[in-house]
Amino acid sequence: MQWAMTMEKSSRHAKITGDFGEALVLYWLSRSGFECARVDHTGIDLIAKRPRSDERLGISVKTRSRLPGKEAESVNIGRAEDFAKVEAACTAFQCVPYFAIVVDAAQRVSVFLVSKAHIEYLYPGRSGLISWSMTPGWVRKYFADPLIQSLEFSTDSESW
Repeated sequence: MQWAMTMEKSSRHAKITGDFGEALVLYWLSRSGFECARVDHTGIDLIAKRPRSDERLGISVKTRSRLPGKEAESVNIGRAEDFAKVEAACTAFQCVPYFAIVVDAAQRVSVFLVSKAHIEYLYPGRSGLISWSMTPGWVRKYFADPLIQSLEFSTDSESW
C-alpha cells in the first residue's frame, strides 16, 4: 500500500499495538478452547489453561508493527533478567513459560506461540538480548515447526 510507506504512526501506536497483540492472542486461545485471561503481572501478560489438560501457560506477549521494507526485522524477546521475571511469574501461578510473538508487517499479521524452553532450543547459547528472527527463512521454519503454534492472516483489504 502506498499510504503505509508515507503515513506516520499515531503517538499511541506502541501502546495500541501491544493491547492489540494481547487481545488477538486471547481471542485465538479462546477460539481454540483454552480458558484464558489477561493479567497485570510483571513477566507475563496472559494465563491460559490448555483444553483437556491441566497444563497452564504463562504467556509474555511481544507485539511489533513493521512498515514496508522492515518486515524482516527481529523482535526482541528479552535478556536473561526478563526471562527470570517470566519464570518467577510462572512459578507463582504454576504455569509453563511461553511467549507469543505478534508481528504486523506489510499486509499480513503473523502470530507465533512458543514455549520458553523451545526458544532456548532454537537459539542455543545466546547471552544478552534474545531476538526472534523474522527473516523469510526463519519464518518458514517457524511455520513448519510442530512445537510452534502459528496463525497468519492478511490485511490487504484496507482502503483509506
